[in-house]
Amino acid sequence: MTEQERMLAGQLYDAGNPELAAARDRAKRLTWRYNQMDPTDYAGRTALLRELLGRLGEGSWIEPSFRCDYGTQISIGDAFFANYDCVFLDVAPIAIGDHVMFGPRVCLYTAGHPLDPESRDTGLEFGHPITIQNSVWLGGNVVVLPGVTIGEGTVVAAGSVVTRDLPPRVLAAGNPCRVLRSLTERDRAQWAAQVRAYREERGQNAGQT
Repeated sequence: MTEQERMLAGQLYDAGNPELAAARDRAKRLTWRYNQMDPTDYAGRTALLRELLGRLGEGSWIEPSFRCDYGTQISIGDAFFANYDCVFLDVAPIAIGDHVMFGPRVCLYTAGHPLDPESRDTGLEFGHPITIQNSVWLGGNVVVLPGVTIGEGTVVAAGSVVTRDLPPRVLAAGNPCRVLRSLTERDRAQWAAQVRAYREERGQNAGQT
């Protein structure tokens, strides 16, 4: 197996391998360009993200600044939004679904290192994939660690460190992150009523202007 194949398979690999180093340099050049571009050049920024990432869905956006290891292991669905200063370490695949929202400084870390110091000193490392399912909201400064899946519709409070999988449709918080409660029909009904009221008000206002 090549070092890249070992990396993507979750095995120990040498990050100093020239092929991998060149791939990281590519990502550094593209993210530097992205972060230096006119912030209102939406078409240019989107085109550059499509060049950098494995997949970028329709209507998705990442506010600068943004950092990643490779970019090619990151797949993003439709209507995704990430706020400022997010970091995705994609030595393993990162899969993000549709209608996902990230607050500022969300960090997704697929990379890991041996716990044994002598083994760690060799420079070998490994990675495990991260999956963020549809309609997840991660608050600012959330950190997601290797191998984690966050279930559809779940909300993770700002500042949390997610060390293990979270089920769908829960509110979770803390370090380590724990489920506080399920998101219920009462939550849905309460917020749906507010959305309806907003749309009705905006529709009436639009008719008067």
